[in-house]
Amino acid sequence: QMCIRDSINAEYGTKDFVNNMETAIGIKLKDAVLIAVNTDCFRSIVKLNDADKIKELDRTKILAAVGEHGDREAFCEYIQKNVSLYAIRNNLALSTQGAANFTRHELAHALRSGPYNVNLLLGGVDEDGPSLYFMDYLASLNKLNFAVHGYSSNFILSTLDKYYKEGLSVEEGFHLLRLCINELKKRFLVRNVAFLVKVVTVAGVSVTTLNVEDVQV
Repeated sequence: QMCIRDSINAEYGTKDFVNNMETAIGIKLKDAVLIAVNTDCFRSIVKLNDADKIKELDRTKILAAVGEHGDREAFCEYIQKNVSLYAIRNNLALSTQGAANFTRHELAHALRSGPYNVNLLLGGVDEDGPSLYFMDYLASLNKLNFAVHGYSSNFILSTLDKYYKEGLSVEEGFHLLRLCINELKKRFLVRNVAFLVKVVTVAGVSVTTLNVEDVQV
């Protein structure tokens, strides 16, 4: 596995450093899943501030990705279209666990031919309740209550570990997210402009944008 990691790093070079400056935060709530991703996107020498890095797989599932822009768009769209195709062919939507296992399988398959440099958070709500899955570019898969991708995890995970509790409401989830963003404002090297936040429930997906400078705790 270390040989695979080394070969990927040799191929992508310093792009790994830039990609890890992105931030993706996922929090499982009582009846929903909240995922927030910074809106910054780097293309060559150009920086964009309005990137949407969270795909809606269907009405009750969302997939957030950080990493190389081309890989992120290609892989997430591939997963999105195949989840839709499964629902059309079988007249039945994939469960969140099923979507997570399919996504991990595709990452693992590509790892041995043409690896995708993407790290993922998949959240959804089923009859059994909400669930959040953490995946990295080496195709590991973990079901967690909260998760973070990027170098910012060094500052955010301690905040989540301290303040997270089971059964958070959406309002409490946003408060916890603001605590995390406030921690980044004080300690993280990179200045993020805004975070795109999507909350998925049984009723669908709601979208909010949080401007970092406006975040007060």
